[in-house]
Amino acid sequence: MRHKVSGRKFGREKGHRNLMLKNLVASLVKHERINTTQARAKEIRSLAEKIITYGKKGSVHYRRLAFKVLKNRGLVKKVFDEIAPRFETTEGGYTRVLKNGYRRGDCAPMAIIEFTQGSEKKAEAKPKPKKK
Repeated sequence: MRHKVSGRKFGREKGHRNLMLKNLVASLVKHERINTTQARAKEIRSLAEKIITYGKKGSVHYRRLAFKVLKNRGLVKKVFDEIAPRFETTEGGYTRVLKNGYRRGDCAPMAIIEFTQGSEKKAEAKPKPKKK
């Protein structure tokens, strides 16, 4: 029985599983929206939210902790300079998981994971045409 045991195993060993999750978080930071399976999306949500919290705190120590997950200085800079300032007034809930049907090959449930205020920022960039 797996009562109160957190985390999913994904049929992989610990090292492979951790690297897979870190790569998914790095892709999420890079593209700000990714399409993956529902289980993976739910699992990387906590890692991604920790990275954003590190970005909000902003010290060198938290940059190093974020680098341990992202493994890319450019992505760490993006988190601290672009993504985290969007969530300055928000206390958690930085990501959203949207169900996206089933994968054709094996009918795995798919989902889109994205930053909540990222898509709203892009939507605001387009000015609406004025009516005459």
